[in-house]
Amino acid sequence: MAALEAAEAALGLRQEQQEEEEENHDRDHEGGGEPAALNGLVVSENVESNNIDVKIPESELEAEEKGAEEERPRESDSNILDVSSDYPRDKHISIQRNLADLEKLADLREDERKPCPLCPEEKFKACYSHKLHRHLQNLHWKVSVEFEGYRMCICHLSCRPVKPNLVGDQTLSKMGAHYHCIICSATIVRRTDMIGHINRHVNKGETESRFITVRAPKSSYKVVKESATDVQVLPNHSTPQKTDSYFNPKMKLNRQLIFCALAVLAGERKPIECLDAFGATGIMGLQWAKHLRSSVKVTINDCNENSVTMIKENCHLNKMKVKLNIREEDNDETVGNGEENSDTIEVTKMDANVVMHLRSFDFIHLDPFGTSVNYLDSAFRNVRNLGIVSLTSTDISSLYAKAQHVALRHYGCNIVRTEYYKELAARAVIAAVTRAAARCNKGIEVLLAVALEHFVLVVVRVLRGPTPADDSAKKVRYLIHCQWCEERVFQREGNMVEENPYQQLPCDCHGSMPGKTAVLLGPLWSGALFNTGFLRRMLLEAVQYGLDEAQPLLKTLVCEAECTTLKHFSTHSPGDENKQEECGVYIRTPNTSAESYLVHGKRKSEEVLRGAAKRQRGEHSAEHPPFYYNIHRHSIKGMNMPKLNKFLNYLSEAGYRVSRTHFDPMGVRTNAPLAQFKTVLMKYSTPTYVGAQAEGPVHLPGEIQVGEEAPAAAVIKVEEAELAEDDKSGVTAAVFTQSYPTHCAAE
Repeated sequence: MAALEAAEAALGLRQEQQEEEEENHDRDHEGGGEPAALNGLVVSENVESNNIDVKIPESELEAEEKGAEEERPRESDSNILDVSSDYPRDKHISIQRNLADLEKLADLREDERKPCPLCPEEKFKACYSHKLHRHLQNLHWKVSVEFEGYRMCICHLSCRPVKPNLVGDQTLSKMGAHYHCIICSATIVRRTDMIGHINRHVNKGETESRFITVRAPKSSYKVVKESATDVQVLPNHSTPQKTDSYFNPKMKLNRQLIFCALAVLAGERKPIECLDAFGATGIMGLQWAKHLRSSVKVTINDCNENSVTMIKENCHLNKMKVKLNIREEDNDETVGNGEENSDTIEVTKMDANVVMHLRSFDFIHLDPFGTSVNYLDSAFRNVRNLGIVSLTSTDISSLYAKAQHVALRHYGCNIVRTEYYKELAARAVIAAVTRAAARCNKGIEVLLAVALEHFVLVVVRVLRGPTPADDSAKKVRYLIHCQWCEERVFQREGNMVEENPYQQLPCDCHGSMPGKTAVLLGPLWSGALFNTGFLRRMLLEAVQYGLDEAQPLLKTLVCEAECTTLKHFSTHSPGDENKQEECGVYIRTPNTSAESYLVHGKRKSEEVLRGAAKRQRGEHSAEHPPFYYNIHRHSIKGMNMPKLNKFLNYLSEAGYRVSRTHFDPMGVRTNAPLAQFKTVLMKYSTPTYVGAQAEGPVHLPGEIQVGEEAPAAAVIKVEEAELAEDDKSGVTAAVFTQSYPTHCAAE
């Protein structure tokens, strides 16, 4: 009860004080609303603590206000920007718009000495206004870094951390000049480094705010058009790992090949669900949806928020509706129109492994920065039967044997630099794909393997079941490579250890050379790298959609798959597609009834596929020979080699299968042993000395007689005439263009 009475008394006293304050306030308003100034005194505001008026002399009040104005610039070095600007005040004092704003911090006056606001007193003592003005202009302002109207002046304050073992004068001597970043508040010593630091922020789209990424303004975007698709990119779009919207124009050929593969799959069954796991700008998924329309349901994924935003903007730029499904912690949000139509693209913001584990797809494309082995298990986990997985590997330094330890770490493969290093890289990637698919009880059929200057592209079809998985795993073998003559052969199947593995090599370098002459490479894929029927249909799709850059390469790949020259190249009519066999994969043709089309989830359809495979397996042509030889690598010193196309004809006349290869413009894919290859090359090579050629026939070295030249010359003339006719008909149209040297096309 005593406590309650004390609380009531305190409450009553407080009410009386509030009433007195209101009376004093009304009295002041009746007198004109301003405090009365009497005899140089000014009445201050009431103090609530004791509820009495305090009178302070006016002169002392003015002095305190001036002192506060002088101390205000110095009291918060890290928070003050210029007072007149509307820019956020979380920047350093050295960041100002004008030189006048910097002088305001020093409060220059004629009759007083002022210190420099950006230098410690030990470094620059207080001086008069004219000297301080020159100091600010010459030392701080002239060497500043400009960014969007602001100047980052050089600062000499003790902002940078000093080593703890330095004390006294050593600490002062180590405090050098530096700049404060206007974006991230970092301290940079050199001016050139500061300029590069700011440029990196701009390229990333970080133009303001601290520690938070803010996207660049619309004016800094650049619109790029490819295959009738427009995308917005940042100024540094071609620099990986430094931009959220990585876009490489050199990968246009890669995108066209993937589009052709998807178009072929869309012709087999529709609609198909396809995933671009690493969207970046979304250019690939937009091309799929824009050209294939209702045949595909496109999902574009990226784990970066800025990339997802740019993908949405690019979808609107191409007049596509966006079905956004961003997975955040425990809730899913769907933005956009929920209608399912041909103009709708689903955009997801997840890790690529997560999205492939959650959903099933018919077509998956992986194009990460670097190796893609980290995503293979997730890709094969839920991919549908007879679906397609394509992956682009850009870690060419390891795949092309420049960083062999990295290839061993990523792919579990031992490789060395050889003349066929590009095909070696493709087979190493396929071996990793085969092992990942086998872990999920799935086998693969390689449809396409391309290795060019910037990337290695592999496209495989998924065959569900332990039997295809075992068959595919058996094709992963080791390769025996001779380091003297560069002959190579895959190791025989079997688990028994051989006493002399050198006997498997066709060459006799081990017997004639001292020491160990061969190395064991792998494990590598030993099966075929191409599927002829699939490549022919890809070529038809490329012609239909006008993909000019992909057509010459696809023609070369078809010839390489069949191991024939371009002179004998011909395209089958659409009615002949049913004669192409693709390892049991059903090929839809116009003459086939609708009941025999592929049906998802039907065991009967799988049995029909296996039966068709057994019937057509006998009609399937032999696989192309593994690896190739470079004609320059095996040339004879002092001899001029024949033209490449003529040399192909010579090998073909000798009874060997032969073709050119896209891996090497001067490479020859053939089943001839290296010894026979060199024999034919020497037979048709001519001496370097050309003085006697005009006078008579050239005597060839070895056992070759002069009389043998005449029939060979006649054959060459006939072949040249045939090649000229083919050129007129347009069949041999620029196979090695753009990505290939021009001298090869001339041959």
